[in-house]
Parts: sequence; structure tokens; C-alpha cells
Amino acid sequence: MPINMFQAQPTIRMQRWLQRSSLALSIGTVMAIGINAATMPQAQAAVTTADFSDLVQQVTPAVARVNVTKTVSEDELAKAQTAELLRQFFGDRLRIPDQAAKPAIEHAYGTAFFVTTDGYMLTNHHVVAGADKITVTLNDRTELDVTLVGSDERSDVAVLKVVGDQFPALPIGDSNSLKVGEPVLAIGSPFGFDYSASAGIVSAKSRSFSRETSVPFIQTDVALNPGNSGGPLFNQRGEVIGINSRIFSGTGGYMGLSFSIPIDAAMDIYEQLKTNGEVARAYMGIYPQDIDRNLAEAYNLARPQGALLTRVSPDSPAQKSGLQSGDIILQYNDVQIMRAADLLNLLNRARPNDPFSAQIQRDGKQMTVKGTLTYAPNDVRAQSGSQQDDEIQLGLRLRNLTPDEQAELAVDNKTGILVTTVDPTGLAARSGIFAGDIVTNFHQKPIAKVTDFSSAISSLPKKGVVTIEVMRQGIPGIIGLRIE
Repeated sequence: MPINMFQAQPTIRMQRWLQRSSLALSIGTVMAIGINAATMPQAQAAVTTADFSDLVQQVTPAVARVNVTKTVSEDELAKAQTAELLRQFFGDRLRIPDQAAKPAIEHAYGTAFFVTTDGYMLTNHHVVAGADKITVTLNDRTELDVTLVGSDERSDVAVLKVVGDQFPALPIGDSNSLKVGEPVLAIGSPFGFDYSASAGIVSAKSRSFSRETSVPFIQTDVALNPGNSGGPLFNQRGEVIGINSRIFSGTGGYMGLSFSIPIDAAMDIYEQLKTNGEVARAYMGIYPQDIDRNLAEAYNLARPQGALLTRVSPDSPAQKSGLQSGDIILQYNDVQIMRAADLLNLLNRARPNDPFSAQIQRDGKQMTVKGTLTYAPNDVRAQSGSQQDDEIQLGLRLRNLTPDEQAELAVDNKTGILVTTVDPTGLAARSGIFAGDIVTNFHQKPIAKVTDFSSAISSLPKKGVVTIEVMRQGIPGIIGLRIE
């Protein structure tokens, strides 16, 4: 379960920040601390472990194992086993174009759960990404075919649908009411061991790994392992309060840190995917950072708090509202902002055309600015031929780079467009193209804007392999896109 980072709109700077942050975490160490029992105060009362036995029997019928089948080539399987570092940057499907490769079948597993009685289920995007076929196995061993309703990479939420009715839908709780220290339960299929239950406590709330994240994760000490992805996290009342999504691990297995998507955020994504098939995110056009002790003193703040704007994008909702570089956002829509992640989490839950009001500090004085969020600039869907008859389903959503991103990218002639969304059922996903990639060349044609990409699509062959040149985290690569 990789740690994936997302933001309302992917930026080059954030992708590089993640790379550095992940490296710093990966080389962290754990030190043992000796404790003298004679110096420790006696506990006033023994801690009683929560008994989840009745709850497990109650909720298990609504949990299912997800079975995923993917078609990959032998060289892709070899790269996955022998070049893990390369795979982190370019995925299993980076290969030399036109290289002969025999197809192979890869099986993967995860967990899902029912949220409606008519067959709608939730799981993780990374569980079903690139799948050729998806089925679910219920606790009575019934196996059902699955339709992928929609999937959102940046929140790591996917919506599935099976045919039927009277399924045992789980009650949805309120993740905002969770308390640190509260007992929680997870059910899933770690390493293929179906319907395994594990319990722990909430370790922290609103945990963000980087400014790219689109959800404020719930951190727990519940034992999660590969196969638990997409499974429900329950409170003691049997309500779902999270989707088990990822772990921090240096070994690939559980090391005491598990992270779940709050169900409030997941249900918002669910409603959008169910209704529209995609997620519409709001755009403000700011680059916020945290305020440390030194900055708090420099800006005459009583304590480190707020989000300091290091940059405001031209012609953005932020600039139109009057926000400037150097402003400190203290409140957003009457919600206190303690750090940049608080602000970004609110923006990631907002919708285009939502109004906003921000209390800011500028030059030692406090004031209020108001504005309206918009869609990301130039965010358009890449069409494959005519809209009425798309013969080539690439499954990409693209936008032009902003001037700031073009300057930061620093590629030849500042060409390229940003991949904002990848449909897991499309050809692009199967070829290893990810959200956040910068497409610089497509089918031997330089790409400077989205219209260049649309023009290149018209000349694609109906069958065969074409090349896509991308920049990923500042590293160039060539991906072979197989058109079938």
C-alpha cells in the first residue's frame, strides 16, 4: 500500500516535495528507551481491551474480498521484481517501445464493503487501478462480477457496483467526532487471509504526509497489511469511520503506523463519482506553507499558527479576492487554520463556485477577504476522436501548465501539459501513465498545450504502439502506449 500524495490540483513542486519527504521517512530510525519501573507512578486503573467479538459477527457479511486481474508482459513482471526504485518513478509498465513481450496474467487482492443495499461498494483506487477484470467474493463464498463506477487517484477512493439488491450495507459514522485514543476495528484480507479482524486505537487525526494530499488521514495503530486496502475501519458502535488505505513501512508489512481515509471525505467522493463519474475539485491559486517559531516572531504572531502564502497565482480566485504573497491566512470560512495542511484539507473538500471568506494578517494588521473558487484553469478532458464515437479510450484528463509551473519544470522550450486524472479503465492507465505526469511529446509530436495533444490523437493508428514522453518528478522517460 504505497503512500500516495494528492492536492486539489497537482503541481510540479509538490511532486518533488513528496520525493524528498518519502526519502527522509524511509531512512528514519527507531531508538529504544530504557525505563526504570521504580520511577514510574502506579496506574490508577487497569486498561481494558475493547471486546469486538459481537461486532465482527455483525459487520462481516457486508465486507468482501476484491479480486483483480491485470494483463501485463513478462518484462514488466521482471522489472517489478528487480527494479523497485525504477518502478516507484515510472510504474510497472515503462518499457522500450516495440520490444517483444509475451502477455501474462497478474492477480491482486484487496477489500471492499457495501454502502448501499442495491450493491454500491467502496474500496481504494490503488486496489483496482489498471484492472482488466474485477470481482468480489462475499463471506458466503459467492463471487460476483463488478462494474467500476468511478475511481479517484488523488483521494484513493473507488466506487464499485454489483448487480442485485438486499445487500447488507454498513452504517456510516461521523469521522469528525473521532477522538484520539478511541478503540477502532478493521476487517480485511491481509495477504489473502479473508475476513481477518485487527483492532487498535486512533493515534492521530488530520494526518497529512505532504501538501499534495487530498484527505486528512486518520492514523491508527491497527495492524494493516497488503490486502487490507479498501476495507472498513469501524468505531465501537459498528459504524464505518474510515477506509483503510496505506501504511508506513520499511519492510512492506505492518510497522505500527496505519492510515485510513475519513469516511466523511470518502462519501463526498462517492457521491460525485456515482453522480458524475469524476470528481470536480475547486481551485484557489495559492502556495501555502507552515509557520515555525522564527516566522511567528518575525510576523508578530503569539504562536506558530496560520498558513503563510509564499505565492499567489496570477488571475486566480486568490488574487482576485485581494490575497497577496506574504499574507497569513488565520481563518478560512470561520475555521481556524493552525497549519497549511488545515487550509488545503478544506480546499480539497470544497467545490468549484463555492464562496470563501478568509481572515488574514498583512503587515501586522488583520483583515477579511472574500472570493469565489473556480475550476482549475484549462482543465479539459482529452478526447479520442469525435465525442460521439471514441474508438480510442485513453482515459485522460489534462490541463495546460500555469506560468509558474512552466518556469519550475524547466524543460526544453517549456513544453508540456499536466495529467490531472487517469481513468483506471482506460488505455493510459494500463500503460503506466499517472496523475501528475507532464506529457512533453506524444506520437513523435511536441506537446505544448492541450490542443496539441488533441491534434495528435487524430493521427493515431487504430492498433499498435505509440510513444509518450513524460516528465515524472523531474525525471524524463518514454512510455509505450499500446492501442488495441
